Amino acid sequence: MNFIKCYLEESCSNYHSSLFWQFLETLIARNADPKLLLQAAFCVRGRQLLYKYCEEHHIPHKQIGKLIVATGSSEISKLDLLMTRGIENGVEGLRMMDGHEATRMEPELQCLKALLSPASGIVDSHSFMLSLLGEAENHGATFSYNTTVTGGKYDGDRVKLYISDSQALRNWDWKSPLKPDLILSPRILVNSAGLGALALSKRIHGLDNGIIPRPYFARGCYFTLSNVRSPPFQHLIYPIPEDGGLGVHVTLDLNGQVRFGPDVEWIDGVDDISSFLNLFDYSVPGDRANRFYPEIRKYYPYLKDGSLEPGYAGIRPKLSGAKQGPIDFVIQGEEIHGIPGLINLFGIESPGLTSCLAIAEHVAARLSR
Repeated sequence: MNFIKCYLEESCSNYHSSLFWQFLETLIARNADPKLLLQAAFCVRGRQLLYKYCEEHHIPHKQIGKLIVATGSSEISKLDLLMTRGIENGVEGLRMMDGHEATRMEPELQCLKALLSPASGIVDSHSFMLSLLGEAENHGATFSYNTTVTGGKYDGDRVKLYISDSQALRNWDWKSPLKPDLILSPRILVNSAGLGALALSKRIHGLDNGIIPRPYFARGCYFTLSNVRSPPFQHLIYPIPEDGGLGVHVTLDLNGQVRFGPDVEWIDGVDDISSFLNLFDYSVPGDRANRFYPEIRKYYPYLKDGSLEPGYAGIRPKLSGAKQGPIDFVIQGEEIHGIPGLINLFGIESPGLTSCLAIAEHVAARLSR
C-alpha cells in the first residue's frame, strides 16, 4: 500500500470554527431537483456511510425521520413531485400521508398533506468532526491551524501554494505586496476551502478562470424555541423548499432542543480575504424573529409570541443567486482544468454534512486512478 503524507491548512484557530461546523446536525434523505445529480447521489450514499460510521465509532445520532409538509393546496403537486424525485434518487421508505394521519403522528402539526422520509436523522456533528480529526491524525495527517492558503501558481508540473499566517493576513494593509510565509508544492491538491474555495481557485495563476463559477453567499439564521415543557415535535418538519434554501424548518438536536431556520439573506461585496478568514457576520438580530413567526405558523399554528430566541447563523457557499434556481455540487478534476493532481470542490452547501463521506470516497477514487 502506498501512503501519502497529508497536510490540511486551516485558516481558523481550531477544527470546529470552519464551514463544516455551521452545517445543521441533520442527516438528510434527499428529494433533490433532477438537475442536482451529484447532490442526490452523494446524499443517499453519504447518509448510508454516515450512519455506518456513527455506529462503528459510537458517535451519538438518532434516526428520527422527517415530514415534508404541504400547507396549501397549491403545494400538493410540489409535494407529489418531491416524492417522485426521492424514489428516483433511491431514497428508501418514502410514504405520502394526508393531513389527518400526519396530525396523528405530530399533534401540533397542521398541514393538508405530508411526505414521510423515515431515513432522515440527527447527529452530534462535534463528536463526528472530532472522530474524523483523530482518525486523520492517527493515519499521519498534519493539521496546520491559523494558516491561510492565499493563492498559488501552476508551473506546468505542480501547483505551488502560497501560505500566510492568518493573523498577519488580518493585519494586512491591502497596499503592500502580500508575501507568503511558506510555499508548498504538493503532488495532490484538494481545494475544499468551503467559503473560500472559489476565491482561492481564482488566485491560482495558470488555472483557467473561465471554468470557475461565480461565488454567491447566503446567510441563514436560526431561532431556538423557548418556554416549552417538552418539544412539540418528534420528527424533523420541513416546508416545501423555497428560493435559495429549504425553507424555515424544524430541527431537533440530541438533547431535544428545537430550532427553526434557516431564512435566506443574500450577501454581496465579499472580498477574497474575508472569505479566506471567514470574516462574516454571524450575529442573529432579535427582531429578525418577526419574519419567522408567520412562516412557522403555516405548519405550527400554536407557536406563541415571544417563544423564539436568537440561536445562531451560518453562511452557505452557493453557485447561484436569488431567483436563479439551484446548481449542483461542482467537482473539477484534470479533465476539466488540465492540472494533474488538483481537485476543486465548489458549492458544497447543504446537504454537505450528509454527503461528506461520499464526497471523500468519490475524490479518493478519482485520485487513485
